[in-house]
Amino acid sequence: EESRVGALAAMATTQMSKKRKFVADGVFYAELNEMLMRELAEDGYSGVEVRVTPMRTEIIIRATRTQSVLGEKGRRIRELTGLVQKRWQFAEGSVELYAEKVANRGLCAVAQCESLRYKLIGGLAVRRAAYGVVRFIMESGAKGAEVVIAGKVRGARAKGMKFGDGYFIRTGHPHTMYVDNAIRHVSMRQGMIGIRVSIMLPHDPTGKMGPKKPLPDKVTVLEPKEDLDPASYM
Repeated sequence: EESRVGALAAMATTQMSKKRKFVADGVFYAELNEMLMRELAEDGYSGVEVRVTPMRTEIIIRATRTQSVLGEKGRRIRELTGLVQKRWQFAEGSVELYAEKVANRGLCAVAQCESLRYKLIGGLAVRRAAYGVVRFIMESGAKGAEVVIAGKVRGARAKGMKFGDGYFIRTGHPHTMYVDNAIRHVSMRQGMIGIRVSIMLPHDPTGKMGPKKPLPDKVTVLEPKEDLDPASYM
């Protein structure tokens, strides 16, 4: 553990093999994501982006409630910055944390998965909670949605329940591009329940709401050109 943290700290100054650098970057991202997920679960945490510049490392936290991430007069984000700095041994002032609001929380699988998790912890009926999330996702403009809840839902026997709506693609590269997934575990009185939320994003030429690239089987029929009178060419 200590050597790994030391390796991350020394990454910027010492020469490192490409393999080790990619592994160290991946481990740093995974640990940071896990820490923020636990810390900011109630604030609609939706993911993190790490940008490394020659001057400093910028960490952008995406959340639905950015105000509670920042805290009163930016106190909470400063605490988180100090925590990250100490944990990964960054030099003073070399790491900066920012909070960014999620454009459309209905199209964010992580935000919807957390929402469903809190509904179940609050004691809402499984079917009602799942259908509520599916409906909200579809109303937000998604092409398709699927919610899977597995575990001891009712009774002593564990089973899986699937709730879905709309058009959903499951294979090939379009699945990688268009489908946003999130998995969470809910500790209930009867045992552990697993929930998975999958959202099929819409095609968006601007790239804000969904992928820019259209689906490969999308056929665009062009309007025929107006036929000109042959005599006009003479």
